[in-house]
Amino acid sequence: MKKYITIVVMAILMMPLTGMAQDIFEKYSDHDQVSYVSIKPKMFQMLAKIDIDTDDAEAKAYMEMVNSITSFKTMATGDKEIAKNISKWVATRSNSLEELMEVKDNGVAMKFYVKQGKDEDHVSELLMFINGLESVTKDSDIEINGEKRTIETVVISLTGDIDLNQISKLTQKMNLPGGEELQKKAKK
Repeated sequence: MKKYITIVVMAILMMPLTGMAQDIFEKYSDHDQVSYVSIKPKMFQMLAKIDIDTDDAEAKAYMEMVNSITSFKTMATGDKEIAKNISKWVATRSNSLEELMEVKDNGVAMKFYVKQGKDEDHVSELLMFINGLESVTKDSDIEINGEKRTIETVVISLTGDIDLNQISKLTQKMNLPGGEELQKKAKK
């Protein structure tokens, strides 16, 4: 009987921790202050069936990269309280990930985290977190649920068998920050 009481007490003590561990995407997916996108595994399975009939090796490589992704989730918000909760979730989540890089510019902080994959060139998860966008987006025409809003925080999660070489090429081609750093990580 003592054993069961101990287990129940431990479970009760751990309840606050499991509440904090709730997936932040699930928590805010229906919130009206959040712009949320989730591409489900079935969509990636459908993309994998697309036959590219081209001699463009780069296009084929991008399709292979897309086909290797099993989940894509992103959300953006201008709500300060939600932004704080996202920051706390990322801090907790990042404990099980490796910080790949951090970029700070004009009050905007961008962090990239990865979870090691099958080899040095692959990761099973890529988490991108951007915070402090308010000063950059305050005069923009960004709409969330039909209303013009300022964006404070963006979080993006990719899971699958992600080739860092392809991600770095994509970020460089799109002129996104971090492409060179991802290329260096892939070459390690």
